[in-house]
Amino acid sequence: QVQLVESGGGLVQAGGSLRLSCAASGSIFKINVMDWYRQAPGKERELVARASSGGSTNYVADSVKGRFTISRDNAKNTVYLQMNSLKPEDTAVYYCALFQAGDAYWGRGTQVTVSS
Repeated sequence: QVQLVESGGGLVQAGGSLRLSCAASGSIFKINVMDWYRQAPGKERELVARASSGGSTNYVADSVKGRFTISRDNAKNTVYLQMNSLKPEDTAVYYCALFQAGDAYWGRGTQVTVSS
């Protein structure tokens, strides 16, 4: 019903920046939220940031606050995660998720690796 495709991951040195994108397609309702999660090996999945369909930032995790910014382009059904001042501990698979009408949809994830 809804498909999400993440892009923008890669390998970057500590202190560098990456911009992740998540493009949604399918039956997307006007009211929804889009999130970025990440999961590192051996660690729990972590909610990184959340944005409403209105384009405002609803939540940014303390672990990335001041470094990461979430934004949306509703015309493109796309959510972005601007990641600055990256640290090795940011290394993880980053997943996009969309929630609407009680349903959850997930992307396949994009790998972010930060070298020291």
